[in-house]
Amino acid sequence: MKTHFIAIGGSAMHNLAIALKDKGYQVTGSDDAVFEPSRSRLEKKGILPEQMGWFPEKITSEIDAVILGMHAHQDNPELARAKELGLKIYSYPEFLYEQSKNKTRVVIAGSHGKTTITSMILHVLNFHQKEVDFMVGAQLEGFDCMVKLTEDNDFMVLEGDEYLSSPIDLRSKFLLYQPNIALLSGIAWDHINVFKTFDDYIEQFRRFVASITAGGVLVYNEEDPEVVKVVENAENYFRKIPYKTPEYEIVSGKVHLKTEMGDVPLSVFGAHNLLNMEGARYICHTLGIMDEDFYEAIMSFKGASKRLEKVEREDNGTLYKDFAHAPSKVKATVKAFQEQFKNEKKYGFLELHTYSSLNPVFLEQYDHAMDGLDEAVVFYSEDALKIKRMEPISPDLIKEKFKNENLKVFTNAEDLHAYWNTLDKTRGVYLMMSSGNFGGLDLTK
Repeated sequence: MKTHFIAIGGSAMHNLAIALKDKGYQVTGSDDAVFEPSRSRLEKKGILPEQMGWFPEKITSEIDAVILGMHAHQDNPELARAKELGLKIYSYPEFLYEQSKNKTRVVIAGSHGKTTITSMILHVLNFHQKEVDFMVGAQLEGFDCMVKLTEDNDFMVLEGDEYLSSPIDLRSKFLLYQPNIALLSGIAWDHINVFKTFDDYIEQFRRFVASITAGGVLVYNEEDPEVVKVVENAENYFRKIPYKTPEYEIVSGKVHLKTEMGDVPLSVFGAHNLLNMEGARYICHTLGIMDEDFYEAIMSFKGASKRLEKVEREDNGTLYKDFAHAPSKVKATVKAFQEQFKNEKKYGFLELHTYSSLNPVFLEQYDHAMDGLDEAVVFYSEDALKIKRMEPISPDLIKEKFKNENLKVFTNAEDLHAYWNTLDKTRGVYLMMSSGNFGGLDLTK
């Protein structure tokens, strides 16, 4: 099968391209820019575009499938040529469904926790040498690629994202998967640029639950009232399995899970991670993994990439980075950090750089998000606001919305870096929350 990727360099797209190459497909692609690690990984497989840009002549009638990434625009010249030739054009999730429609599909959804839960499930299955196809949104220890596709495996585990499928398909990605088994971890308003009201956002999850196949299974977080409402109001038939935070204690800085089989020491921390773990346990149970085997495997789970991931520093200072940027994620991560390091001085840094996080209306959601930290810092770039054509935001407004008068607010990278350099990283513990890089800050030094 011959496939062509429009915007092959994306974090999800390049992994799918590699997975198809590994499956024996012919793979070509284009992009206007490809950054690391996508560039090296595509080059290693021999599918990095020779030139950057869009080339309609690459699109021929011999192509069986064109896969369109979100990074491309509706007026993309390669897309126009594909339409002209009447080629089959897929979004990323639509193509994943095509690859898995004859398998049992397990879809992990929710505003927060879905990457971690999917990662936990795959870690356990890999530990016990259970082969499944998968797609996950983070690089995992022990896995070469974030997507695996085969002809042989009976199951496919998919991280289900509520964001748009492609520039020409404005459905939420997870609506295309039609899960046989699903998990819903939580609902907290996100992607305000697409879902203008909270009800618009919740509606995507209503539709997701409605898309579960007849007689399927839904594992859901019973501690989230919005999730409970969506599940209780669902009209389709499926089996409902609720989960909640399990009992645990922290002994000498290490989390121990309380189970019927005794205490299970873990390599991760935070109540939200233990809640995620419980959801993963129930999903693994539906896949034939018994509790004893689950606990044996999960002890060695160190976390998904950039999810409370410890950074090795030259000075041996204690620093964790986390992908948290949406309000619910920030609050959960800060709470976990406070609980884990009760007796240490705690520094927390948050970068705001997504469209939602820089929207004054949405900033209300961050109230008290940084409370409990000894030093709390928020950074956003005034230049980023200009690029996004958004109105300026004052540091005072940030303090007001966060309801934290002691918040330090930086609006340019040089000032942030200067402050960072005044801190002795061997004293206290540091939490760095961003889906960006704090204006190029090197966290290892």
